[in-house]
Amino acid sequence: MFKLIVFDWDGTLMDSEARIVACMQAAVGDAGIAPVSRAHVRDVIGLGLREAVHRLLPGIESEIQERVAERYRHHFLEVDQTPSELFPGVREVLEWLERQDYLLAVATGKGRRGLGKVLDSTGLGAHFHATRCADETQSKPHPAMLLELMDQLGVRPRETLMVGDTEYDLLMAQNAGACGLAVCYGTQDPDRLLQHRPLACIEDLRELRGWLTAVAAAPFGGDAVSPIAGAATPRTKMSES
Repeated sequence: MFKLIVFDWDGTLMDSEARIVACMQAAVGDAGIAPVSRAHVRDVIGLGLREAVHRLLPGIESEIQERVAERYRHHFLEVDQTPSELFPGVREVLEWLERQDYLLAVATGKGRRGLGKVLDSTGLGAHFHATRCADETQSKPHPAMLLELMDQLGVRPRETLMVGDTEYDLLMAQNAGACGLAVCYGTQDPDRLLQHRPLACIEDLRELRGWLTAVAAAPFGGDAVSPIAGAATPRTKMSES
């Protein structure tokens, strides 16, 4: 059913929430404005940096927003070197997907410099055929990242699966005509994700192997799966046959 699997990074492959929150709160402090809560920062993880700051600080002058973005880059790339861990099973899942001949890609709200650093530090860079970052195209939920990846790799939207932990990932997939699969261990609650009708919502990335195997074996090419948290069994839609 799918040829290309596209992953979000933060909250999907890497447990980087704590570091992102700390760096954003430090950046806001540097700008001399009122502190922002962890919950508010969590809500914008996944967006491009400018879009995240704009949503986090509505009504704040653009010059101050730019200052916050600059200080965030400083803290994240230069100051805070706290390591973020990959979620359990990430390496083995990527290796399994490679053995199954899937094309693999990353579409992330990170900047190119930030993604480059984590790809190098984790050693995962060689697994991906292509990557797109928010500072080189449109931010999620705009479909540009997915459309550019599909064009580069010669894959159609219906052959593309976007895997992510936020509504921004799922909306980007919808806007690009691709399919979305939610992970329920990231920054946004499952109920929020399920409002956007992902094919399923998995609790552990290691479930992806069984889920893809079940989809591939389902009648009619596995054109439907239950959009329920934890669902991993394809469900045939007889009315569409």
